[in-house]
Amino acid sequence: MKIAVYPGTFDPITNGHLDIIKRASQIFKRVIVAVSENPHKKPIFSMEERRQLIQDAVIDLDNVDVDVFDGLLVHYAQKKGISVLIRGLRVLSDFEYEFQMALMNRKLMPTLETIYFMPSEEFTYINSTIVKEVARLGGEIGCFLPPGVVKALHRKIKEIKK
Repeated sequence: MKIAVYPGTFDPITNGHLDIIKRASQIFKRVIVAVSENPHKKPIFSMEERRQLIQDAVIDLDNVDVDVFDGLLVHYAQKKGISVLIRGLRVLSDFEYEFQMALMNRKLMPTLETIYFMPSEEFTYINSTIVKEVARLGGEIGCFLPPGVVKALHRKIKEIKK
């Protein structure tokens, strides 16, 4: 059985992310959820806050670890002995970016295989950016996020508004 990594910014982790993590944990011996910075995104949670929120959300999954990394994913994968990269595909518009990334990662690390998970139908339209916007505008977000993340996001939004 192989070790898989599911990388992302997870700002914040959604029920769609959790759906993929749970299903991956049934297939792989070990799954590492790797929290990263993305220079194109401006997260509202720090890397450590995101790591802790994910850790709390996956507490019942014994073969799932949460880590943080900076730099190239392939360097992280090499360092950790990871051979499988997990990515989510929600909608067709995700495909072009994911395809380019998979080819680049393959060029940089030919032994790293990329496997795509489609979230369950009920989560296909969810992404962290949209959920944060709904929360900022006072909408109900409880069906999109784990309960602890809902509380943390409401707290963070109040801090930002001050």
